[in-house]
Amino acid sequence: MILERARASALLGIVFLFSGSNYALAQANAPDMSKLTMTFREDFDSLSVSPNGPNTRWIAHTPWNGDFGDSRFADPIMGIFPFTIDNGMLRIEAKKNAAGKWESGLLCSFDANNKGFSQKYGYFEMRAKLPKGPGLWPAFWLVSLIDKSARAGIEIDVLEYYGQFPTDYEVNVNVSYKNPADAVPQGKPQKVYIQEGLLVNQFNTFGVWVDPEWIIFYLNRSEVYRKKTPAEHTRPLGVLVNLAMGPGWPIDKTPNPSIMEVDYVHVYALRDQ
Repeated sequence: MILERARASALLGIVFLFSGSNYALAQANAPDMSKLTMTFREDFDSLSVSPNGPNTRWIAHTPWNGDFGDSRFADPIMGIFPFTIDNGMLRIEAKKNAAGKWESGLLCSFDANNKGFSQKYGYFEMRAKLPKGPGLWPAFWLVSLIDKSARAGIEIDVLEYYGQFPTDYEVNVNVSYKNPADAVPQGKPQKVYIQEGLLVNQFNTFGVWVDPEWIIFYLNRSEVYRKKTPAEHTRPLGVLVNLAMGPGWPIDKTPNPSIMEVDYVHVYALRDQ
């Protein structure tokens, strides 16, 4: 889809992207919640997390042993760092350690043995307030369960926010191939333009609907973008939430500490599934 114009919504502070007659897509309603049943409910009244599992709801590293960004994802020290719970709110903190190196936090819903929560289709949503400052890289994303024999897997970026660009965030559907020779060209991440301050001054919901035909992205349950579901989507998706830094953008002016607040992560499926 070639996006040619943008229109601001005073109500939500979102700049919806559209191209000609496709503008109607950008005003589509969110999924009918009355037809959905909740399959994963994390309200952060408490937190079950360990570095790599097993037997916790979350792990604190990627299950494929591939952490990323310009800060280290720390093993959790319960109630101290990088995760704390305050009145039903998760706080993910990024700060410099005693050696002057940045550390922060990541949560993943499944471990290296694919134990934990995952779901192939449905509606995935996070409500959060993002930290303000250059160099910060908070994200909410989904990835295929690990299958070393599979030809490919997918990653759905529901939210990637780069702190030095306060008037947009990115959504994306990316296919990763085991054999680089199988790879096909993929589109660039899609920017969602917003009013400056919207994501850092208040809580917002970031959602995605996944079905066999479409992957549809939402901000505050209003559609902002959609893309055809790739044929490579063959496995359930796990959930990740993190506060990273970089990548490649300067972090010398990043506020120390910086905190991402997450109210909830909820996942739904159709009632007849």
